[in-house]
Amino acid sequence: MCLATLQSANRWHLSHALAAAICIGAVVPVNSSEKRALASHEHGVSQLNIAFLGNQVAMQFAAPGADIVGFEYVAESTEDRAKIATALDLLAKPLDLFVLPDAADCRVVEAKASLLDEQSAHQHHNHGHQAPGLIEQAKTSSSHSEFRAEYSLSCTAPDAIDTIAFAFFDRFENARQVEVQTISDSGAYGFEVERDAPTLSLSGAI
Repeated sequence: MCLATLQSANRWHLSHALAAAICIGAVVPVNSSEKRALASHEHGVSQLNIAFLGNQVAMQFAAPGADIVGFEYVAESTEDRAKIATALDLLAKPLDLFVLPDAADCRVVEAKASLLDEQSAHQHHNHGHQAPGLIEQAKTSSSHSEFRAEYSLSCTAPDAIDTIAFAFFDRFENARQVEVQTISDSGAYGFEVERDAPTLSLSGAI
């Protein structure tokens, strides 16, 4: 039903990417919903939802603040604020973190990264980064924070996406594992990608 809904869309943009992520959650529940308490996240473990639809790929990512910048307290110092800004910049470039095969010929259509606290405090926009990324930073005001990102990609040959290399682990040293959920015409699948084995095989999953 979710795939059929997306297939009826005339244009692929970030709202459809979010819809795809919601669809994934409906099929295989994952811990990236706005409704769950940020305090429940497990340090070292991130979540990545991926929806494949024709030439389009939607991703939704979530990671504890400590995994990305090494802390979850309120960022007051210039150094800590710089770490957050750098992290948001990196998270707005999905193909540098989740590397797809060259043969798939994928490009980023839209990207959005944010830092949320338990109270989803005030968000500030920063448009000074490389297109097409849209960066949002939420002011941290609690001891639990979470980085989240949503991406929409367009791929010339999506059938060539048989692996994903998680360069994400090279960028963020505190990350240990990514729980991956995928949905496509082949069905819904769940995977765990570890730092020590950072390449995910998608054979038979798309």
